[in-house]
Amino acid sequence: MKNTGLSAGMMLAFAAYASFSISDAYSKLLAGQIDPFEVAFSGGVFGLLLIPFIRGKNESYRDLFVIRQPVMWLVRAAATFAATAASVEAFMLLPMPEAFSLIFLMPLFVTVLSVVLLREKVSTLGWLSVIVGFIGVLIVLRPGLRALHFGHLCALISAVANAVGVIAYRMSGRNTPRLSMFSSSLCGPLLGNGALMVAHASWPQGATIWMFLFGYGFLAALGQLLMMMAATRATASAIALPQYSQMLWAVAFSFYVFHEPLDEWTFVGIAVIIASGVFKWAYPRVATRIAIIKQQRAVQPPCGPYPFA
Repeated sequence: MKNTGLSAGMMLAFAAYASFSISDAYSKLLAGQIDPFEVAFSGGVFGLLLIPFIRGKNESYRDLFVIRQPVMWLVRAAATFAATAASVEAFMLLPMPEAFSLIFLMPLFVTVLSVVLLREKVSTLGWLSVIVGFIGVLIVLRPGLRALHFGHLCALISAVANAVGVIAYRMSGRNTPRLSMFSSSLCGPLLGNGALMVAHASWPQGATIWMFLFGYGFLAALGQLLMMMAATRATASAIALPQYSQMLWAVAFSFYVFHEPLDEWTFVGIAVIIASGVFKWAYPRVATRIAIIKQQRAVQPPCGPYPFA
């Protein structure tokens, strides 16, 4: 049963990250056709459709308006607003692998913030993993050899905002209703992006644009729902590993959909980023398995029982 749960949790996580990746591709398809803040605003609008599926068995729809920790609720809302607005702008301006490589700096910021704010202890392996991941990002971007612009800044802001949101969720405690947490992630994009899009908003024209908007908003919210389901079936480290599948989605979309050139150093950097996450996930399990085998060998006799004379 344990293995089944782990497998189910990881499969749900793979599905969640696929939803996020396809959602990001939809936002990129809207580049030049609609205001980025309007796209991010649509994420909150279409996310409302998933509220019935997020509500727990013992929760009431009134929990959407329950704010037990106002400061943390506001931090989550602000972080979600900043992350959605910045990520949409980043994917519109950058090739998807470049945007993802910067957004994958989120574990580094989470690690730093967890040490500073939550007083958590991070192992040497944890620090090594995020540092190697950062090196992979530098290989992809190669600052100094290629120009960095506003799109790269937006991707970095998205990574920081997502990390702040993760810390805010941890500091909220386990007693906060799921609907209350979800309402903060909806109100941020709805209010923040809604206010910023007023000056440039226009009614979407054509079925194609509406389909892209729906695809972006609905799949982003669906990814959140799938991640909630995955978290109940597997450990945090198990559902974190499939995040690196987003890089594969990014390369596929860049090559087949957006026809963006990718050089060999981009693939090297992507490989380093993925390897850092896989190593962090696999090493403790391999080390534990080796320790168990050594312990079993230590308690067993070196040879079988002696035969009777």
